[in-house]
Amino acid sequence: MPAIRPFRFATGIGPGSVDDWREFARRAEVLGYARVGIGDHVSALFEPGPALTAAALATTTINVGNVFDNDFRHPAVLAKVAASIDVFSGGRLEFMIGAGWMKTEYDEIGIPFDPPGVRVGRLEEAVQIIKGLWADGPFHFAGRHYTISGLEGIPKPLQRPHPRIFIGGGGKRLLRLAAREADIVGFLAQALPGGGLDLVRLTEPSLAEKVGWVREAAGERFDRLELSTIIWNVEVTEDRQAAAERLAGTGPITAEQVLASSQYLLGTTDEIIDSLVARRDQYGISYYTIMSHNMELFAPIVAQLAGR
Repeated sequence: MPAIRPFRFATGIGPGSVDDWREFARRAEVLGYARVGIGDHVSALFEPGPALTAAALATTTINVGNVFDNDFRHPAVLAKVAASIDVFSGGRLEFMIGAGWMKTEYDEIGIPFDPPGVRVGRLEEAVQIIKGLWADGPFHFAGRHYTISGLEGIPKPLQRPHPRIFIGGGGKRLLRLAAREADIVGFLAQALPGGGLDLVRLTEPSLAEKVGWVREAAGERFDRLELSTIIWNVEVTEDRQAAAERLAGTGPITAEQVLASSQYLLGTTDEIIDSLVARRDQYGISYYTIMSHNMELFAPIVAQLAGR
């Protein structure tokens, strides 16, 4: 049986204004969410570093963090950005990182969208560099993708030895990396080789397989990992079929695929709570990110489950 951890819930938004963003962070804190985040996309939204710092300064207890695309910044720069957020937030950063997936943005800024193995290879080296620069003393690294020659990481994060590290993705190699290096493993849709996300293969059997990969790679440290996933949509309803048909009309998947997906929650409040408890018992997943448009709808479930 997997370790049973208390439930935590996060939320995120693409803000319309600075005031909207600050108010959203405050509201998430009041509702009992554990973390607030913002997307890391070059074509929209605020830059995450200033946005997460602003959210932290507008709140007092909620953590801040979003999945940084490793390819958008050199890891030495990202280490500095993240450590600065941790300092300004008083130690409330969850450091989240992934290998990238939105090919259209790569095309827009003229950087290559390399095959998954190359992007994950860069991420592997980046995690080593970031941890090394957060440690004491000058850091040296010579890899296939990056070289660091005696750099002292400044500032150091307030949390020691470092903020909790979240690595998220859907492929086997990336999840095995997360199992070895992360504190939080995020089970996300797998990036497609040509860009975009595979929203079809998000079924319970697929989730079980991915948890198995992590368990095998983590070995004895598996019970120390917090397991997480994202929920694309929530419908509180007594008619799951009708809700699935509505949601299928807003995206590239069918109603049957919505019903089979592990990243949609459809049903009455009690049914959703029961499904989350059952999933935690079976897989150990206790940490969920709820999209901003569902934050208020999902709040009664947060009130019943968070911390329990």
